[in-house]
Amino acid sequence: MVSMEVDEGVQSTNDDASQCKRCAVHLGYWDDKYIYMFVRSGDRKAPEINRGYFARTRGIRILVDKFLKKTGAACQIVNFGAGFDTLYWQLKEQRISVANYIELDFPAVTSRKCYYIKRNKTLLNEIHNEDGEVRLSATDMHAGNYHLVGVDLRNLSEVEQKLMQSEINTELPTLFISECVLVYIESTFVLRLLSWVSSKFPRALYINYEQVNMDDKFSSVMLNNLRARGCPLAGVDACQSLETQRQRFLDAKWDGAKAWNMVQVYDAIPASERQRIEKIEFLDEHELLLQLFQHYCISVGWKSELFADIDIT
Repeated sequence: MVSMEVDEGVQSTNDDASQCKRCAVHLGYWDDKYIYMFVRSGDRKAPEINRGYFARTRGIRILVDKFLKKTGAACQIVNFGAGFDTLYWQLKEQRISVANYIELDFPAVTSRKCYYIKRNKTLLNEIHNEDGEVRLSATDMHAGNYHLVGVDLRNLSEVEQKLMQSEINTELPTLFISECVLVYIESTFVLRLLSWVSSKFPRALYINYEQVNMDDKFSSVMLNNLRARGCPLAGVDACQSLETQRQRFLDAKWDGAKAWNMVQVYDAIPASERQRIEKIEFLDEHELLLQLFQHYCISVGWKSELFADIDIT
């Protein structure tokens, strides 16, 4: 079983990612006024890091929008290991509706997110339902169509219980998202989770962002750095190649799967957007950015032919 120290190390990656997103937003890579409500300050990051987070965020949003275009408002979004993600509020601001939106993460993370939401009127006003009721505990929040719940994703029975408390409807088309989450979980637990989702949701799309090509010198350095921070990649077996990323979904009985490294994702972003952000900062380390892009990917798995044609391009 994973130690408490490792869990704490994994939880700290939320702070790192949130600070990186805040830095990129502050520099103008994309708009997100809500990230400032969860992350107050942070050091300036290297240009290749900012550009990498832009590609990550934009690539995921391209796929989210394609899912929503197919389903309309009668759908659900479930974010595993959501951290301080702000997509719910961004969709609300853009007047994009969904029937249900559920975020899950370690209780230590969700308790902090609950705290930030409670003390910020802008965040709180957006999650109120018609009668203004907000149900709170130390780690969970239920309000309108927004649910934030603390849970260990390795505990499948508890995950199922928390989703039921969040009024999950298995008959609705459901989008699952995880960003650098599954890679921190032992493969047996990931297979169990993905198999459960596949068996319960007949119309589902899963978007996953994490490492890939973890079998060369560059990845060895990355692994050693993460281990030194108390973050061993317990699920790295599925990150050896784009094929192993796809195979993970197929092993869990999904209908199909696709995967793209971040070079392909970046190239799929409209040229006008790429040209705009490339003017924000001078990038000296082009080779480093290429290596980073080659070692991260976005993969999707789908249930139902409804989502079989969703692609990054």
